[in-house]
Amino acid sequence: MSASKLQESGDVRIAHSLHTKEEEFVVKRREIVFQSLQKHEIHCSQNKVPHIALLSSGGGQRATVGLLECLVQLDKAGLLDCILYLSGVSGSTWCMASLYQEPDWSTKLETVKDNIIKRLSGPGVSWGDAFAKLKKYYNGKDFFSLTDIWAAIVVTTYMKEIDEHTLTDKWSQLGKDPFPIYTATDKQSKQEEGGDPWFEISPHEAGYSLSGAFVETSNFGSQFDNGSKKKHQAEIDMLYLQALCGSALAGEDSKEFIWGKIQDFLKHSRPTKEIMFEEMKEDPNSPPVEKWYQVLMDLVDMNLCVLNVKDPSALDQSIRTMLNDLSGGKSQLIDPMKTLETADKRAEKRYIKRFTIDVCEDLNSRTKIWLIDAGISICKCMAQWIWGRKYNFLHNMTDEAVHSTILQSETRDYIDAGLLQNSPFFSVLREERDIDLIISLDFSQGDPFMTVRNAAETCKTLNIPFPEVTSGDKMKPKDFYVFKGQNSPTVIHIPLFNVVNCGDKVEDLRKKYRTFQDPYSAEMIADLMEVAGKNISNNREKLKEQIAAVIEEKRFSRFNTFLNKDSFRLNIE
Repeated sequence: MSASKLQESGDVRIAHSLHTKEEEFVVKRREIVFQSLQKHEIHCSQNKVPHIALLSSGGGQRATVGLLECLVQLDKAGLLDCILYLSGVSGSTWCMASLYQEPDWSTKLETVKDNIIKRLSGPGVSWGDAFAKLKKYYNGKDFFSLTDIWAAIVVTTYMKEIDEHTLTDKWSQLGKDPFPIYTATDKQSKQEEGGDPWFEISPHEAGYSLSGAFVETSNFGSQFDNGSKKKHQAEIDMLYLQALCGSALAGEDSKEFIWGKIQDFLKHSRPTKEIMFEEMKEDPNSPPVEKWYQVLMDLVDMNLCVLNVKDPSALDQSIRTMLNDLSGGKSQLIDPMKTLETADKRAEKRYIKRFTIDVCEDLNSRTKIWLIDAGISICKCMAQWIWGRKYNFLHNMTDEAVHSTILQSETRDYIDAGLLQNSPFFSVLREERDIDLIISLDFSQGDPFMTVRNAAETCKTLNIPFPEVTSGDKMKPKDFYVFKGQNSPTVIHIPLFNVVNCGDKVEDLRKKYRTFQDPYSAEMIADLMEVAGKNISNNREKLKEQIAAVIEEKRFSRFNTFLNKDSFRLNIE
């Protein structure tokens, strides 16, 4: 990883160095790690304290619950205080957000765990509260995207709360916990050859892990030009952050699920029309409003029909009739589908996308009622598949360290990092974080070695030090793998479901705990925690051995460096 010049221009930082506040934190946290190692009689000098990062993959609720119990077991083993960084992807960030609500959670983890489990096992957020939150998002931002509805309607379903704290205001109360790094992916960079898609959000700054381009976290989402802030946007709250990091369904193959959620939203929002009418001083029996609303419902149903290969012609006609009535016969929509059972599915998708946008534009010219406007915006975002849109803080800057396409665009879209790499390796592989040991907790669905294998392959391409990875039996994995390499961090990889903690029921548990399903019951949560916890409790001594081995390797590396310098001096003489 090459160094980059430090460019200070307004509020944007381009440099391969840590934020000064992160550096200060590392110094303090290293002292906690040092004291913890002494308790385990793992001896090292204070200037050789190992940098240990705990990584947690995505996996929806499975990752949320699994990570929580692994942390509890690390605490019971006296090893949690050895962790310098805690980084997560997707569902793991849901767990992290819950933990960091509580100041110094690692000092009272059993109590914090009980409170989280009680919430996850309890009643969900009401439709009224979710609806009110969505309204706040809609009225308070320059950009509204599917991430907003995902936060208000989906994340609240699983996490059973609306967390309106921000990452920076909560961190100001903390100090004794591992440093948290939430990860996402820059969607455009993911699609561009040579781009830097790995995006991280920490308590101090947000930005591109490998390019070294960052903005203060409190300013992430604000409008910038040539490195200077032009328009402030409020800092994203933790509910939205969980949606941004945990939007695994931002993949194109999940449109049916999202349209279904929008359909539910519209149905449940009907009782709130009285409030809508009161705000607009309109007659509750006003026919046009009901027709606007029905057009949106029909539009959602029509998209679902196309996705499910059903005939949408009746809905198509209903929409045209109502829009003609509303416009006095002046509505102009594209022609109806010539054939609805066409073999050209791409043409069908293009049609429904354009039709959806045209209907929304037609409605948008007639109403100023926020609920209808929000519904229109949601449908347009669906047609254009817009997730996590934010102002680009690097817009119009010039720096060779950053991919040119990033510098040119006014906005960027951010999605779940699991759609690229389902474990946050690249957040901790920044050279300046100097990581010695990575503990990789894998909660993936499917091949439990894909994350670490993909990380190794990508690192090889990017010339980032990483050990060679040999995959185990993905159908019958063990519970503890160690990968070592020269001048690279040691990687411990721990698959969630394995033959040690599951016996011959690995596949049964994979099917029981799927990534996309209804919220887990209290019994399912308890059973999963027992399984996940064994991966730590069964391997306490192995973890200590690897920590001690890393310290010895650092000591040996330092000794070799000394010998090489001494040998060089003798040769000169």
